[in-house]
Amino acid sequence: MSAPLISLDRPNSYIGRSVPRPNAKRLLAGRGRYISDLRLPRMLYAAFLRSPYAHAKIVAINVEQARALESVHLVAVGADLAKICTPWIGTLDHFKGMTSAPQLPLPLDRVVWAGQAVVAVVADSRAIAEDALELIEVDYDELPLVVDIDGARESGGPLINPDSVNNVCFRSQLDSGAVDEAFAHAAHVVEEELSFGRHTAVTLEPRAIVADYDPAAGALTVHHATQTPYQFQDLYSRHYGIPEARVRVIATDIGGSFGMKLHVYHEDMAVVGLSILLGRPVKYVADRIESFVSDIHARDHRVHARMALDAKGEILAMDVVDLTAIGAFSTYPRTSVVEGNQVIRLMGAPYRFKNYRAALEVIFQNKVQTSQYRAVGHPIACAVTERLVDMAAAKLGLDPFAIRARNVIADDAYPQTSPTGYRFEALSHQACLKRLHEMMDYDTLRAEQAELRKRGVHRGIGIAAFVEITNPSPAFYGVGGARISSQDGAILSLTPSGEVRCLISVTEQGQGTEAIISQIVADQFGVAQEHVRVITGDTEVTPHGGATWACRGAGIGGETALQATRALKRNILEIAALILQEQPSSLDIIDGEVVDAVTRNQRMPISEIARIAYFRSDTLPPGTQAQLTVSHHFAPQGYPFAFTNGIQGCSLEVDVETGFIKVLKHFIVEDCGRVINPMLVDEQLRGGIVQGLGAALFEECRYSETGQLVNGSLADYLVPMPMEMPDIVIGHVETPTADTELGAKGVGEAGTAAASACVLNAVNDALVPFDATINSIPITPTKVLKALKRF
Repeated sequence: MSAPLISLDRPNSYIGRSVPRPNAKRLLAGRGRYISDLRLPRMLYAAFLRSPYAHAKIVAINVEQARALESVHLVAVGADLAKICTPWIGTLDHFKGMTSAPQLPLPLDRVVWAGQAVVAVVADSRAIAEDALELIEVDYDELPLVVDIDGARESGGPLINPDSVNNVCFRSQLDSGAVDEAFAHAAHVVEEELSFGRHTAVTLEPRAIVADYDPAAGALTVHHATQTPYQFQDLYSRHYGIPEARVRVIATDIGGSFGMKLHVYHEDMAVVGLSILLGRPVKYVADRIESFVSDIHARDHRVHARMALDAKGEILAMDVVDLTAIGAFSTYPRTSVVEGNQVIRLMGAPYRFKNYRAALEVIFQNKVQTSQYRAVGHPIACAVTERLVDMAAAKLGLDPFAIRARNVIADDAYPQTSPTGYRFEALSHQACLKRLHEMMDYDTLRAEQAELRKRGVHRGIGIAAFVEITNPSPAFYGVGGARISSQDGAILSLTPSGEVRCLISVTEQGQGTEAIISQIVADQFGVAQEHVRVITGDTEVTPHGGATWACRGAGIGGETALQATRALKRNILEIAALILQEQPSSLDIIDGEVVDAVTRNQRMPISEIARIAYFRSDTLPPGTQAQLTVSHHFAPQGYPFAFTNGIQGCSLEVDVETGFIKVLKHFIVEDCGRVINPMLVDEQLRGGIVQGLGAALFEECRYSETGQLVNGSLADYLVPMPMEMPDIVIGHVETPTADTELGAKGVGEAGTAAASACVLNAVNDALVPFDATINSIPITPTKVLKALKRF
């Protein structure tokens, strides 16, 4: 038999007898001989040419020189990918009236922010692809642009989307009481406008993706640094017309996300399309400069709020207007509205009052999109509420602890429904306040502060209560039509060697998901933790689920694992009972051994049960079918969310000559329900607090009047480093949720939720002797000096 002919100048092209791609390295040319020139398709690398303008019409693109460059395989513009990819729109059905323009991997005729990807080049290396970018000529016609909130709201001003009548993405109003009457009869009213600067995630690992489309099988495999592989399996399937069963997304351990890697990015969708066009694997890793101009940003808010109180200092009402800017599009599929929606719904959450009114306006602008980022909306709502509470305390001559103790919802008063419509199952603000007061040695801190002020040293003490959303139900995204699961699945097996394998839908971003799941399985099953293998992040082998977002890993994923483990243990004890001629209820498993439930005497190792079931099932009673693999799914069905809560405290020092702020010590008392792994919980809190301190003091994406990001590198964009990390003291109160047997709530966002509010209050406390106040985050030295009228 003659060998098949192979076209060496056309990769993946076979002449004559077809050779399946997966077997391309097998023997082909006679007995015992290989064809050395035949290789599996080599990896190709993508790079993107980005717009230098924040708003411009694309007049013409000349890519001929780039296409002619050696080792360049494809140069694609918007029209090339639009032929195979359907557009997406970042709206959800339950946000009535919400609008956003359709999006494609690459734009067809217009760019809407500086840094938007315009042309894709695929080559044998990233360096060659970037060289080719230099050969591309794009003719732009600049258009009027909108950069700030006021400009976006200006009547008759430039429009981000020419098909819209204005730059408003979404408006919403809440009104749950007689707000005007409450303010009219209030003994005291405090009022403030606060602004919050944009910032971005700066994850350890930038966004990364490898897409590999196999044209022979019509199958797509994507290695993706994402929190939610199942979400992207669905999206790649629907937008590229590939059956879902032939789309595999693999998301192994990734270096941080904080919500940033939840969203559809134009480059990622483009890479999938490029692989489909070429039939080759294509890789793209964003460099740090690209990350700054293409990763989602967050927290671009300006909030005007007022609070009414009676003569005793009890809160009567709140009235809030939140203006939030989200960039040129709403993100897909979770939308950019969620943050603002959570801001207005979390206002005043820890406190007992009835009258509330809020207006939310979500606005487009010529900047990169904003969307969900760690503690979505929580820091804004917390900072606004807690600043007003501190202002009220000062006006009434009350201590910050005293006014909060007077107003927080009593621990024995739950369940409660907030004026914003959220239902709280059980929170513990009273216990947290008391514990924090003790941890801080508050009276001593105040005495020390007074003494130091006499010597010209200005220290501030700030506290902030918070409520955090965790364990979301289908009421979060499913109700809006998004195919984002609120349930999680687990498949547990006893292996022939007597170990336990757990395939679960929650994923790992460095927060300890695999550790916590293996701990739960080991504890419930009765084996050492090292004998449990947890596998995550592969749509081909793990069951479908929501994966990791909104602090649901332990609360939902952990409950799924717990219930699956109990089911597997029941099955194994039933088999053991048959072998030992006992009742299953009289047996237990401890340290991998079936034991007598009362005496704890060992009866047989579970490895022996596995051996019998797998290899000698003929020795079991007739009709016995050993079930050593179980599957279980779980979704919350009680409260829409498992709210957690806590309170943070901060001690800092302000240098009134330079404006520099030094955080001396930070405190947190947090209630995440049942604490399963104290070390993981505490480090989640520390990490979250440091991110919150970054937002409070350092991080801000600053733009020029022409829409250029002017600090888009780690040389200019400041993040807290070890030198800026204070000692963080942690305490816990445990109020398990009754919605699950595990009783765990989330903890990943609690640290971030109130850290910036704490710092804001502490800085303002330090500035009391100067009758100066700060109402803008981040609190930079320049802002401090301006408040002191020294700049």
